[in-house]
Amino acid sequence: MRPLPEPIEALVARLVRLPGIGRRSAQRLAFHLAREKPDELAGLARAIEALPRELQTCTRCGNLAAGELCAICSDPRRDESVICVVEQPENVAAIERSGAFRGVYHVLGGAISPLRSVGPDDLRIDGLLERVAAGGVEEVILATNPTVEGEATALYIARQLRDRPVRVTRPATGIPVGGDLEYVDEATLSRALAARRGVLDED
Repeated sequence: MRPLPEPIEALVARLVRLPGIGRRSAQRLAFHLAREKPDELAGLARAIEALPRELQTCTRCGNLAAGELCAICSDPRRDESVICVVEQPENVAAIERSGAFRGVYHVLGGAISPLRSVGPDDLRIDGLLERVAAGGVEEVILATNPTVEGEATALYIARQLRDRPVRVTRPATGIPVGGDLEYVDEATLSRALAARRGVLDED
């Protein structure tokens, strides 16, 4: 196979680092970008360069934000008595697409994983406990991914909240075990949130 031109090869090498992008997909994207007009490419480059400069973490929930608070935390129409706990900001986006949830969120920044040396202290669990302790929270939905790590994280948090006057639930039917919320369709997420159950109900 003939080698690709150096600029294309350099771009492919960057693109394959993105999740879900293999070499063939990276090559298609690279050749597509090579056909774009210079001003379009410049706009894309500016948008990417702006991410570390303009994007920050919401000081309240840990979601991505363009300011101190994310769009959800700064929305007075959201129900702050219900907090939905997720692993990453993309999980917030997935649940928001379902249109089934009008509460607020708490983004942990990952899940407990001893194999990856990620423990409770590496996540934003203390921030969640502080929000509950401040009062006004009636329910905490543990919507971590239905993986081994996600289940372990949900159970750990549920135990931390056991003695707090708050209902702790977990999305029920519809979300496949071993999957990621990011790839679950809106209807399935909506049904799962509507049929959520208590995490420690079966203990």
